[in-house]
Amino acid sequence: MSESGNMNDAHSRNPPPRPDEVVDSYKPAAIAELIQESGVAKARLGTLQTLTLAVLAGAFIAFGAMLFTTAVTDSGLGFGPARLLGGAAFSLGLILVVIAGAELFTGNNLIVMAWADRRITGRQLLRNWVLVYAGNVVGAVATAVFVMWSGTLELGGGAVARTALSIAKAKVALPFDEALVRGILCNALVCLAVWLSMASRQVSGKILAIMFPITAFVALGFEHSIANLYFIPLGMMLDGGISVAGLVGNLVPVTIGNLIGGSLMVGLVYWIAYRYGSGGR
Repeated sequence: MSESGNMNDAHSRNPPPRPDEVVDSYKPAAIAELIQESGVAKARLGTLQTLTLAVLAGAFIAFGAMLFTTAVTDSGLGFGPARLLGGAAFSLGLILVVIAGAELFTGNNLIVMAWADRRITGRQLLRNWVLVYAGNVVGAVATAVFVMWSGTLELGGGAVARTALSIAKAKVALPFDEALVRGILCNALVCLAVWLSMASRQVSGKILAIMFPITAFVALGFEHSIANLYFIPLGMMLDGGISVAGLVGNLVPVTIGNLIGGSLMVGLVYWIAYRYGSGGR
């Protein structure tokens, strides 16, 4: 057979990709559909799988928090640049969650889109949130314990430990209203990071999409409930005079704020914009 014949056969077996397969992004309406389908799958995931992936997510966010603490310690960059560097370092946590695969409470607030479209029940929604939050608690706190055992807090002559304690004390000192609003703003950015990551078909694009919103929320001092389940227990173990009441006093407003920011300000807003009346039900 001639060379041109071979080429024609190859072309028929492997037709050129459609234009929508070449472009490395999904449009917002397609992202809304992808997140909704993901929400259905997450809500229907088995209990053991959900808890296992939730423990991983808690640990992944703790790794990001750990890297943030080290990055801002004695950086000498000044307040703004140091926060920017720390925010970029913290991005590791959500990158691991999205790329490696895990179940994170704050990101899972977007499951509300599947609920709004009547693809899942309210009971399934709450079941996922409760299981994932519980698993995140285990993963984040367990990682804090391992960090204490590892001795890495003594890096820099104990400077990392001092930074970790300072972070924890600042968090428990926040008034309820400030913690609430910081929680709202935080999870609006976290869920936007998840939303943007869904636009990309490539790992590199997903990572880049995650980094900017996460860097922003950390640099701006907003509050993430699961990250705080690493920061504050670590401060408690460092004998900083931080009580369980201080931990709960931070987690309650921050968790409520995270729910509002992720579910209402991102999930339901985008459901109204792209799924309401779409016939997706």
